[in-house]
Amino acid sequence: MKRLTLADCFDPAGERFGIPTFPWRCAPDEYATRRQLRGRGLRPGGQEVAAQILRPRRRREPLTAYLYRVDLARSVRPMTPARWAALDKANAARRRCPECGRDAGYVIPSSLGACVTCAYPEEQRAA
Repeated sequence: MKRLTLADCFDPAGERFGIPTFPWRCAPDEYATRRQLRGRGLRPGGQEVAAQILRPRRRREPLTAYLYRVDLARSVRPMTPARWAALDKANAARRRCPECGRDAGYVIPSSLGACVTCAYPEEQRAA
């Protein structure tokens, strides 16, 4: 594959990539990423990707960020009491150790699969 240069990333008409494409940090203000929309209290709201940003890298594929139109974005849905309760329940399940059944007081790492006390019992006995 031919290496992409910064000049290759500028295609505001969308002729080369099918959608308008801009170099990294050079997109117009009417476009925003999901994270930027969220920072403004907005969400894409079902709209298709409107443009993209490309950042060339050496010896690898370019980084791609998809952009959405700010004028078509909708406001973020508010958290209801039922949603807060469901979120609390999900977080409590992530804190409960499957080995001993106790609340660990922290989110149990998936790499351990159990609280630190159950994952390393011989080190706990020595302490």
